[in-house]
Amino acid sequence: MSDQRPILTTRQGHPVRDNQSTRTVGERGPATLENYQFIEKITHFDRERIPERVVHARGTGAHGFFEAYGTIGDEPASKYTRARVLNETGVKTPMFVRFSTVAGAKESPETARDPRGFAVKFKTVDGNWDLVGNNLKVFFIRDAIKFPDMIHAFKPDPVTNRQEAWRFFDFVAAHPESIHMVTHLKSPWGIPANYREMEGSGVNTYKLVNDAGEAVLCKFHWTPKQGVRNLTSAQAEAVQAKDVGHATKDLYDTIAAGNFPEWEFSVQIMPDGPNDHLSFDPLDDTKLWPVEDFPLRPCGRMVLDRVPDNFFAEVEQSAFGTGVLVDGIDFSDDKMLQGRTLSYSDTQRYRVGPNYLQLPINAPAPGVKVASNQRDGQMTHYVDGLGSNKHVNYEPSTIQGGLAEAPKPAREYHQPIQGQLGRYQTSRTEDDYVQAGVRYRSFETWERDDLIANLVADMKECPEAIQLRMVWHFSHADADYGRRVAEGAGIDLRKALALPPLPGRAAPGQRLQAETYTDGSHAHRVAAE
Repeated sequence: MSDQRPILTTRQGHPVRDNQSTRTVGERGPATLENYQFIEKITHFDRERIPERVVHARGTGAHGFFEAYGTIGDEPASKYTRARVLNETGVKTPMFVRFSTVAGAKESPETARDPRGFAVKFKTVDGNWDLVGNNLKVFFIRDAIKFPDMIHAFKPDPVTNRQEAWRFFDFVAAHPESIHMVTHLKSPWGIPANYREMEGSGVNTYKLVNDAGEAVLCKFHWTPKQGVRNLTSAQAEAVQAKDVGHATKDLYDTIAAGNFPEWEFSVQIMPDGPNDHLSFDPLDDTKLWPVEDFPLRPCGRMVLDRVPDNFFAEVEQSAFGTGVLVDGIDFSDDKMLQGRTLSYSDTQRYRVGPNYLQLPINAPAPGVKVASNQRDGQMTHYVDGLGSNKHVNYEPSTIQGGLAEAPKPAREYHQPIQGQLGRYQTSRTEDDYVQAGVRYRSFETWERDDLIANLVADMKECPEAIQLRMVWHFSHADADYGRRVAEGAGIDLRKALALPPLPGRAAPGQRLQAETYTDGSHAHRVAAE
């Protein structure tokens, strides 16, 4: 079948020999700037819709403040990070939060079964820090090169303009790493009751860096002090029948009544490095870090106490980027994080304009001096702070009056990197079904019933080939999981279980060989016997 299909190419006509992985330095190393195929793909994707956001179009927002405890768990925050926003107690850092759905259009209902965006802009004394996450702690894919494909599959059909279950599951069936997220999404956790009673997570793995130049891996989490509440499909339908914007109304009404919603901010911490003793890769955003091994360590709180004065100016034009970090918080080699860091800010420059950071909602706090040599572009309405010589808009200069580099930290963080440049799948021993099975078994009976009912309804809209593969996936996560979906949707369980593993993927419980072989500039992995 594959031999009869047209060959996938770039817009330049180059054949695409690997559409599954970005090029990195070694399996877990950073992505490289010369990822032309990925850059062409993601930047075109960023520009597919105007002026509405390509994803997260339906949203709302509120202002508030962040207050650090000065500790991370029971230890001084300075042990792990030199970021002042996490170290200085008694300081209320202003912030803006945008909540959103993902796949729906700007006027779509807030009762959609869809992940919720949870994007936070800290306006710190050292400049902005954007933490762009979701309510669910995992994601569908672990390599950013697949993001345009994923959103295309989840968005409306280009012919019928309807979201179709078969398109969603056609993509998921070919990406077993998605089963964990699907198990979350199709359960009641897929429809938060509102934004106040919703968790938040940075999803990706970051690093904290201290004054000694030492780093640890970390994940960021928001826990609502109001508690967590979700809706079943039936409850969501009842709400949607009366109001498609119920969550925005709830947030605004609650703040207006003086009942300011609050979240506790926590981090999970892991030593930097490959952590080969773990059965999962901590840089894989389709996996959770088990809290029994990596507990949530409280380090601050967020309070939302003011709604926007103008929705368009403050919510629609708010712009976030995963690359917006402050000193003491750094990137990991999480492939989704590295791809998002290019995509998010590129999207904002296209959607809002190259000077989107001059808008008040996106600009740093008033006390933070902005002085750059960036000039002009569409919608420039002032020039960033200059040195005393306005003729010098470059650096360095032998003429006094230009801008100077900031002092370097006493000890920089230097990450050792070694590996062959290539395209890699993760080789960790834990397959993509273990945590999905754990999640399924952790649900209460009513949550499992709701999950199965939602999946059965979706499976009935899918062709047999997709049905069989999905039951195969669910069965490898948990035998009861697959059996119940098959029985409910009338799918032949024996036929599903007889399917071979996906081509190019290790079978469940199998790992990929650590060795690579190269074909031109591409590195490949093969399943071990």
